[in-house]
Amino acid sequence: MSKKPLSKRILFFFGLSDMPLSVANVPLAAYIPNYYGADLGVSLAAIAAVWMFARMFDAITDPLIGYLGDKTDTRWGRRRIWMLASIPFLMISVYKIFLPALGVDASPALGVDANYLLFWLVIFWLGWTMLFIPYYAWAAELSPEYNERTTIAAWRMFIGMVANVATKVLPVVALLLFSYGGTQEVVEMIGWGLLFLIPVTISLTTLNVPEKRDYIPTKIPIIKGLKIMWKNGPFKRLVFAFFFSSMGTALSTAVVLFYIRGVTGEEEAGIIFLLFYYVSNLCGIPFWAWFSGIAGKHRAWMLGLSFFIIMSPFYMLLGQGDFYWMLPITTITGFAGASFYVMPNSMKADVIDLDTLNSGEDRAGQFFAVWSFASKIALSFGPFLGLMILSLIGFDSTPGAINSSNQILGLKLLFSFACPVCFIIVLLIVRKYPITEDVQLDIRKKLENQKKERLI
Repeated sequence: MSKKPLSKRILFFFGLSDMPLSVANVPLAAYIPNYYGADLGVSLAAIAAVWMFARMFDAITDPLIGYLGDKTDTRWGRRRIWMLASIPFLMISVYKIFLPALGVDASPALGVDANYLLFWLVIFWLGWTMLFIPYYAWAAELSPEYNERTTIAAWRMFIGMVANVATKVLPVVALLLFSYGGTQEVVEMIGWGLLFLIPVTISLTTLNVPEKRDYIPTKIPIIKGLKIMWKNGPFKRLVFAFFFSSMGTALSTAVVLFYIRGVTGEEEAGIIFLLFYYVSNLCGIPFWAWFSGIAGKHRAWMLGLSFFIIMSPFYMLLGQGDFYWMLPITTITGFAGASFYVMPNSMKADVIDLDTLNSGEDRAGQFFAVWSFASKIALSFGPFLGLMILSLIGFDSTPGAINSSNQILGLKLLFSFACPVCFIIVLLIVRKYPITEDVQLDIRKKLENQKKERLI
């Protein structure tokens, strides 16, 4: 069952397409709600509703694209053509969402309102689906080896995080050296960065990475396939854990700028916080990839979750003028948080092997359609919950607004404890996760025997 390890060249070019996904993920959760709320005057309740309504379309598009992706069979492969098709959808929606004003003062009078945001978010998430599902399905198909899958996930996340950090460094340099900063300026700089990365990185991946050709095309109808998927116990455990992990992260990300502005009194330092967090992520990725080979994937993930849970409540101790005291906490949680990127993404490929054994087909696209939908629900419900709580406690997000001590306390409690509560749920879900390295090796042996039987 041994095979030649993937070359560093393949790992590098494959990882490039994670750049736009990684760069766009955080600004959508952290900066866009804050920008449209505090700077463009859209109400927090309306933004929260937009984040939820945009997900209704994914209930149709995610399983459909996953199913069609698995059935696609062309001489160029079945993954890369979907990724290339995502480029125009992503570029036009990024332009509209991140650069709504085109150099003038945007306002509802100019059409930049909740309906505007909803429409372009729907287009963006459609493009995201067309990229995310084939790309992650392709990752699961690159190697059958338990630990090499962690290597693939680590390379992909590391390269994506490099781009993420780079798009945070530029605004920090602009702020510290040229006093050019603020939410709108950061959003615009990240938007231009995405418009460059989307066509370049996706094209380089599709041109330089070979696709698996000996796959078994799916013939099972989509509804029957979903029923088989639901009987996959490790998959259900993993997808629920992934959902709560993503929801906690998205909630925390959505309120962090409100915390920095409202609690510490810093109006423009949010990008410094994010830079520290993601540099720590970057440093942590190689460690967690190495440690998972010793302790196992789910145990490494549990340890990272535990460090994050322990450190987050320390944010309760901070107040006005304490921004830089955030950074030691941020560094530790960022290092721990790197495990969230590497471990689940490697574990996904293992549960797909179990489905291939049970269904007799290579249906990675449909699995990642479910993960895509769960991810986007989490990325929407987390901000929805956070923003609705801020709205209910009467928190005023307007720059320079004075909030009461109770409103500040509510914000601190939300930021310090909501994410750890979600992570505690994740710990309970994954603590008895069944697919270890030995179990996965046994599954691969059975798959090899199945393949030999088909050839006889």
